[in-house]
Order: sequence, then C-alpha cells, then structure tokens
Amino acid sequence: MRVLVVNAGSSSLKVSLVDDDDSAVAEHEFKAAGGRFEDAQLEGAVRGMEGVDAVGHRVVHGGKRHPASVRITPEVVDYLVSISDLAPLHMPPALAGIAAVRALLPRVPAVACFDTAFHSRMPAEASTYAVPLEWRTEHGVRRYGFHGFSHAYASRRAAEIVGRPEAFLRTITCHLGSGASLAAVLGGRSVDTTMGLTPMEGLVMATRSGTVDPGMVLWLQRHAGMTEPQLNDALDQKSGLLALAGVADMREVLRGVTAGVERSRLAFDVYIHRLRSCIAAMAAAMNGADAVVFTGGVGEHAPAVRAAAVAGLRFLGLEIDPDLNSKVEADGDVSAIGATTRTLVVRAREDVEVAREVRRVLADTT
Repeated sequence: MRVLVVNAGSSSLKVSLVDDDDSAVAEHEFKAAGGRFEDAQLEGAVRGMEGVDAVGHRVVHGGKRHPASVRITPEVVDYLVSISDLAPLHMPPALAGIAAVRALLPRVPAVACFDTAFHSRMPAEASTYAVPLEWRTEHGVRRYGFHGFSHAYASRRAAEIVGRPEAFLRTITCHLGSGASLAAVLGGRSVDTTMGLTPMEGLVMATRSGTVDPGMVLWLQRHAGMTEPQLNDALDQKSGLLALAGVADMREVLRGVTAGVERSRLAFDVYIHRLRSCIAAMAAAMNGADAVVFTGGVGEHAPAVRAAAVAGLRFLGLEIDPDLNSKVEADGDVSAIGATTRTLVVRAREDVEVAREVRRVLADTT
C-alpha cells in the first residue's frame, strides 16, 4: 500500500509518498512560517504523485478522545477543531491539510495519525499532573507528549544500529528542531517525555519558552495586566531562542557564538543547560540508558549542540568522538571508543511511522 503522508507543522509542510518497503517514492518540503502554507504548493505536490492508496495526516494532538490513530470522518474533524487551542501553532495547518487533500483525493481513505499516541501508555506517575481531580477527569488535563512518530522511529532505528532487540534497550530520543522534546523509550515504549498537555512544556525551543514557573504567568496577569492571548503569543511565538538571541534558527545562534555575540552565547548555554538536565531526567526514568539518539533538524545537523550536551553527561557513560561527530551525514554512531552508552544520529523519518499507522488502522477497519 502506497501512503501519501502529509506533515503540516509549525514551520514546514512536508509531503511524501511512502512505498510498502518504507522507501520514499517522492518527497517535497515547503517553508510554512507560523504553519501557513500555500494551497497551490500542496496541490502541486499531491498531483505529481501517482498510485496513492491511502493518506496519512500527522496531527499533533489527539486530545482525550483519541489515544490512537483513527480514520478521518466529519466527526473526527469537528473534534480536532474543538481542541485546536491545545496546539495553536500546529492544529490549524493540520486541519487545513486534511481539507485540502480531501478535495484533491475525495475517494482515497485518510487517517489522522496523532503525535500523542506514542506516549498514551506512559505510566501514571509520568503522565499525571498534581492538580485538582476535576481538572484531570472533566477536562482531560494530563501530560500527553508530542513528536511521537519521530521518537518511535528513532528508537527503532537505534536498535538496528546497535544490533540489539529494541525490547531490551533503554533509549533516550532527542527530537531537536523548531519544536523539541525528549522521550525515555524503554523496550520500545515511551515511559516519560518532556512535553505535556501542550507542545510548550520542556526544552527551550526556537520560539517557545519550554518549562516556566506557572506562578510567573499568574504574576504577569495580575501585575502587568497581560491577557491570555498575549501570554500565549509571547510564550509560544516570541520566547525560546528568539527571545534570548534575537534569532530563532540554531544556525544563526551558532554563528553568533563563533562571532563572540554575548546574547548568542547566553541562548546557547541556556539551551544546552536545559537539554542536559532533561536527558538526565529521562535516564532516571529508566534507571539508566543504553543509547542517546539525536534527530530532527538541530539534532542531525548541529555537531556543536551534540558535543556540548554530551560533554556534561559523562557520568551517564556518554562520550563523543569529535571526528565522527563532525563528519556524520546520515544514520550513524558518533560514540568515542570506550563509551558505555552509545550516542547516535538518526535522520528523522516521521513519514515512515505515519505510513505504518495508516496501514494498521485500515487493516483493522476492513
């Protein structure tokens, strides 16, 4: 079954056609600042792909109603619209993609594949917030986690690289891109992650703050008169690297560090401090780690980020070979000789995991 995978994210639109053997028959990627893309770009990409048997849409949030991928119906779309404010940068473009592809391929079955699904079986101690029962039961407040397809693929690929069954591995997957999160993957199952109810918790990101003191938000409401939309906009789109360095792109931050720009150095140091501490937390969730995997745009293409993060984690048995780290271009092991925990770099292939989910859902419903 050839699956058309549509991944409408907060900064890009990716469209690929995945064959039965997981190979990408065709791939297109477009810039989508703020999640906004041109319908003509998507239409051109889709019309250029032949033999589409099914469509899989990566959707960031499934909410409390959808802990697993589901065939798209009008009722599913209505529900996703109702929870769009849980991921305001991601849900609108995903819904726009669903509508656009449905118009182009009205008779082809389509599946909504949720980033949150991979984390839906996290143990209660990892998924539960210490907040009033009413919030948790009536409003579905919990830690959902995101980037599930990237974490799932990276952990499975890590097992192949190290030559051990995934069932016996403790893997920390680091998806570092415009959005960023970590996952503790024990035996192929997510047991902890850094994002929570929304994609704003956890690591410092391109424009998102990551974890902050909720008391700060309340204080700003009370003393600065800031409204909920103002706070959401500030924390989601005007924070992170952008707030610290003045630029949201890690490549620009690194150039600033090299040039001796003070605010670039601060941004890099804050980013690495949070990344190191969260990697250590993921290791604690599994009583150690056998491998740490870097994936995503930053994880794959920023050797300086990998080196700086691992340099503070030698107590976990991690150590990088500088030469391997600087030269790796595809999936590979950049560990130094003698390192007891492997450091890997894996190309993000969310499309492969989405295609697998589509085949599973359609097989279950036919």
